[in-house]
This record gives sequence, C-alpha cells and structure tokens, in this order.
Amino acid sequence: MHLIGDIGGTKTHLALVEGDRFVRDQKFPSRDFQSLSLIIEAFFKGDDTQVEKACFGIAGPVRDGRCQATNLPWIVDSAEIAKERKIQNVYLINDLEANAWGLNELSADQLYVLNQGDSSAKGNQALISAGTGLGEAGMYFDGRAHLPFATEGGHADFAPQTDLEVELLSYLKEKFGHVSFERVLSGPGLANIYQFLIDTQKCVDSVGQIADESDLPKLISEKGVSGECDTCKHALDIFISLYGAEAGNLALKLLSTGGVFLGGGIAPKILSVIKNGGFMESYRNKGRFSDLLGAIPVKVVLEEQTALLGAKHYLSRV
Repeated sequence: MHLIGDIGGTKTHLALVEGDRFVRDQKFPSRDFQSLSLIIEAFFKGDDTQVEKACFGIAGPVRDGRCQATNLPWIVDSAEIAKERKIQNVYLINDLEANAWGLNELSADQLYVLNQGDSSAKGNQALISAGTGLGEAGMYFDGRAHLPFATEGGHADFAPQTDLEVELLSYLKEKFGHVSFERVLSGPGLANIYQFLIDTQKCVDSVGQIADESDLPKLISEKGVSGECDTCKHALDIFISLYGAEAGNLALKLLSTGGVFLGGGIAPKILSVIKNGGFMESYRNKGRFSDLLGAIPVKVVLEEQTALLGAKHYLSRV
C-alpha cells in the first residue's frame, strides 16, 4: 500500500493507493493543523494499514527531503515522517513537480486546448499554476520522455508592461517591499489587483462586506466572470493578461516548444474568460519571438487531482 499527498496552502489531500486503485482519500483544511504529521495522524485514525512507500507534493522548495512550506507555517521532513509512521521510503517533492508528473496520467478530455500550435511540436514543456500561490515547473525533453523539475519562478520579480501595471507595482511595493509575480498571479494576487483598483479609485463598485477575507478571491472570480461587478471584471482582465505574460516568459526561459500547461485551481474556474483572447494576446506579445510562442501548444489542466496523480506516478518510478 502506498500513501500519497498533495499539500497546499489551502488544503491537504491524502490518499491510500494500491497499484492504480485509490483505496480511500480525504481532504483536510491545511491551516487547521500545526503540521503535516498531525494531518497524517488524523487520516489514519482507526486504520492500522501498513504503508510501504509514500510521496507528498508540497508547495515550497524541497532540499534533502525537507521543506519550509511557502504558504504554511510548517517545516516538513520526510525522514521524520518515515520514522513516525514506520514507512521505509518517504519522498517529498515540490507540488509543481508532482503536477508535472501527473500530466502523464491525464487523458485528452482532462485538458482544454487554448492554443493548438504545431501539432508535431517536440521539446521541453512548461507548467504554470496559479492557485493559493504561483507555481512553475519545467519538463526537460531527453528525446524520449519529459522529465519534470521544480522551480521557484513564481517568486521572481513582477515585470509590469503597461502604465497601469507600473502603478500596480508601485502600489504593491508600498505594501510588500519586494513584489513577485505571485503577488499578482494567485488567489491573494487577484485580491491585491482588486484592492488596487478600489484604493486608487480606478473603479468604484465593490463586492461589499465579506465575513472572511479568504473568500474575496472566489467572489472576485465569480462576479468577474458573470460581469456582475465592473471592478471584479477589470481585476480579472488584468489578472488574465498578467497570467498570459508570465506564461510566455516561462515558455521563453525554458524554450518549451513541446507545450505550455496551465495548472492550479484558478484557470478552470475562469476558463470562459481566458478563452476570450486576452491571455493568448499577452502570452504572444514578445516582439520578435511572438511567432515562436504562437507555434507552442497551450493547454489548461482541468483535472483538480493532477498533483495527487503525480505523486502516485512518481512512486511507480522509484
């Protein structure tokens, strides 16, 4: 029996698998627990199943089997988990690396083709995922297969392209000091863009009073997609343009001629707006390299359990 997990800033999803079969799985609100160990303990309460191997994808840089989670006050150590649960081999990998491995498990109907590109395209691939944070990963093509590797590119400097984006950068610098792309391309990033439009009086209507600030990104997405709130729609348009720009940046940096994938929880929820063209226009706006980017297939990952499937796939290889 194998234990797999997708550890994010919002939720942790654990599952027991036997071969390709999911025996059982359960989701936990990550911030309700002080550590991954306590979540694992809750998952196994009343269950004495012996686990042979485990793999967890976690949002944060993994070094020597240890990770300080980016959006959680946790330090996760694979050796400690192995000792606590008496598991012979525990693997800790970056969550975007897990997502990249998970692409091997998906069928065509679990992907939406945003840009057909060159049908015979080969080469490296890129994965960019906006969710609780912004994750980026590469997949090196060795001539036979794509081999995922993690990056922390989501924390590279936000690069504005328009006068409005320059204003946004100045606004966020006052608030955060360093402004990474994650500050604008994530759930909290969407809220930052919305708040910028309100505070600078670019827009006047708002979502109104909310009980929990963590609900704001979801409300902005919903009211932006429906067109019910002009500020939300404007914020979403900016978000999608920035998403396209950074996806194009990543494609150039990795020379991902084999494809670009949009993962994470946000893209499928706003797909109706992404399809309108703003994303691809911004993605291709790279001067002399716009034609190269236009030839790259771009696909949206629709399967929300891709990282979990990736952890399972990873264990099948080790």
